[in-house]
Formats: sequence, structure tokens, C-alpha cells
Amino acid sequence: MASISKISTFRAFSSRNYRLYFFGQSISLIGTWMQRTAVYWVVYIQTHSSFMVALTLFFTQFPSFLLSLWGGVISDRYNRFRVLLTTQLASLIQASLIAVLVLFDNYTVWEIFWLSVLLGIINAFDVPARQGLVYNMVDKKEDLPNAIALNSSMVNLAKILGPAVAGIVYALYGAGICFALNALSFVAVIISLLLMKLNLPEPPKHTKKIGEELIEGYDYLKATPSIGFIILLLALTSFFVFPYNALLPEFAKEVVKGNVSSYGYLNSFIGLGAICGTIFLASLKPGANLRAILFATMLVLGVGLIIFSHMTNPLLVYASIILVGFGTMAQATVSNTILQTTATPAMRGRVISYFAMAFFGMQPLGALVMGALSKKIGAPDTILVQGIAAVVIFSVFLYIMRNQIFKKTDKAIVAVPGNIAIDEE
Repeated sequence: MASISKISTFRAFSSRNYRLYFFGQSISLIGTWMQRTAVYWVVYIQTHSSFMVALTLFFTQFPSFLLSLWGGVISDRYNRFRVLLTTQLASLIQASLIAVLVLFDNYTVWEIFWLSVLLGIINAFDVPARQGLVYNMVDKKEDLPNAIALNSSMVNLAKILGPAVAGIVYALYGAGICFALNALSFVAVIISLLLMKLNLPEPPKHTKKIGEELIEGYDYLKATPSIGFIILLLALTSFFVFPYNALLPEFAKEVVKGNVSSYGYLNSFIGLGAICGTIFLASLKPGANLRAILFATMLVLGVGLIIFSHMTNPLLVYASIILVGFGTMAQATVSNTILQTTATPAMRGRVISYFAMAFFGMQPLGALVMGALSKKIGAPDTILVQGIAAVVIFSVFLYIMRNQIFKKTDKAIVAVPGNIAIDEE
């Protein structure tokens, strides 16, 4: 794999374990996005309500908000590989259950909601273990930022392919086949995990209660304000801005005058923008100012939503949503890179659990608010409000952190061997 390691954008592929994970997880994520697209469309067609779609998002992600801190503690206390293997098997079972329900056409929206809750509970333990294990999959730790960026490219490639394939499969064979294919896709990632040869350190002995370790994680965040600010920024963005995806079914049907395929295409173009962003991040040269990139892409996200909100021409709609995808991806990826590369190993799982709370947990709460607002003013105006909110958040944090962002000789910004600079306060 020497030829791969020479290509800076893909140098993390020189690690065998990471290659296995990347390709197995890529297949699984395509299935995940197929299921997500089909679930949202099924709920919207049955209820004709963006609020009910937002409620689906709430039931899927709010359990992560409630349980992700416990998931982080479990990730730090136990073998992360075994935790991840368990959550992937549980995800396969969840996908199989929803597939059986829909294939036999014997379900209600509330049954979909309850299965969404189950998925949210699984994800609360899956995300900290999976994100934390990436560190152990990379042979050269200087390749970790590149691996995180490639992870985002994997997710966003799935965002392009998954919804597009879901739109086609749904139209030809129905939602049940989308769910069945998702269940089958988990086999790929489980096989990839079983083929890995990981040399994991022994987890520390459990000398403290889980509650004490939760408090310890919070104290660590307070003692590391640079990490705390990133999580706060991400939490506000997740609440006010990211729930635009809950409004996309209504936008596709009422504004674009389309169907499930149009909805799938909207998601795919968001993924295309995100892929462009991940290639950009993975290719950054050493010394790039990560905070400046974070704020620049926040502005791109806000402007993209403002433009997208009142476009009716399909070409302009898809062009503007690419900007939205670019900005959305960057917020999560850059934040994740800071957390993974600055957190101490003993705290990595708990720090990532706060990341999961901010990113996954706040979105369902915001989705309920934005879904209710959409009932009063419509999806286009609600998306406009979200774009304005992104610009306001950008302006406030830019003012608060202006000295840290623009100070070229700030000792808190140090180059990590790899591709981007990180905050090490």
C-alpha cells in the first residue's frame, strides 16, 4: 500500500484495519441512508405533516441525547471493539424488524416511531465506541486527522448514493425493500470488524462508579474551555440550523412539486456538497487554521440556506443545497477532529459522547421547534429563519473568539502531523 500512502488525501488507507472499516462501513451507511429516506417519506405520505417527520427525527435521535453520556462511559470502561460489534448486531436486528413490518404491510406510524427510538438507543452506545475505535485502527497517529476527514467522505458519499438509490427502489418495489437492503448492509460492516487485527489496550479497572465518571467527564470539559466552546457552537447549530432536513419532504412536494425521487435527489445533492467539503478538508496542508475554517464554513451554511429557502427553479435549488451540504459536513467534521485529536485517551469516549449529545441530541429538539414553526409559516420561510440563525451564531461566536481565530502566532494553535492545525489549549 505504499502507493496509497504517498497520496496525501488517502494516506490513512495505508492502515489495513482502517481500510477494512472504511469499505465495510461505506456499504452499511448506504443502507442506513436508504432506510432514513424511506422512513421520512413513509411518515410524510401517511400524515402529510412536516411536524410528524420532525417527530420521527426526534424519536430517532433524542435517545442519543439522553444516553450518549452513558455510551461514552461504556466506551471508556470496556473493550470498544466488542461494544461496536454488539451495536452493529443490534442495528441489524432493528433494520430487520422494520423491514418485516413494512413488507407485510401491517404497521402504523407509531410502530415506526418506537423502532426509531430503539435505533436511537443503539446509536447512543454505537457512536462513542465507533468514533473512539478509529484512533486504534490507524497505524500512524499522524494520519488520524486524515482518517476522520475520510470518515466524513464515507458518510457523505452514502448521503449521495443512499437517498438516490432509495428513491429508485422505493418507486419500483416499495419502502419494505429499502429497509430489507439496509438490514443486509450491516453484514458488510460486521464482516469487516471480524477481519480486523486490533491491538487494543486493556480498559482501566473500574475503580469508580459510572456516575462519578460522568462527573469526571464534565469536569474535564470545564477544564478544557476550547473543547467546551466547540461543543457549545455545535449544539446551537444542531438545534437551530441542522433540522432543515426534517423540512425537506414538504419542500420537495410543495415547492419543487416533486415526489420521493425529488426528495432523494435533494438529499443526494446535500451529500455531493459534503463530499466536496471532505475532499477539501482531507487535502489541507499542515498549518491550516482549523477555527478559521470552522467559522468560514458556518457562514457558507447560513448563506446556502438563505438562498435555498425561496428557490423554485430545480437547478438553482440543487446548486444552493450543495452549499448547505458543504457547510453542514464541515461543522461536524472539523469539530470531531478537534475533539479526537485533543482529548486525552482516557477521556476520549466521554468527550465524543458530548459531541454526540451536541450533534445528534440537539437536532431532534430543534426539529420539533422547526416542524411546529413550519406548520405556521411554511417550510421555505422556516428554512430562511434557520439560515439567518446560522449567520447570527456565526457573528456572535466570531466576536467572542475573534482573538483566537485571527491571531497568527497564537500558541494555542499547533500543527498536528497530518493535514490541519488543532486547538491544544
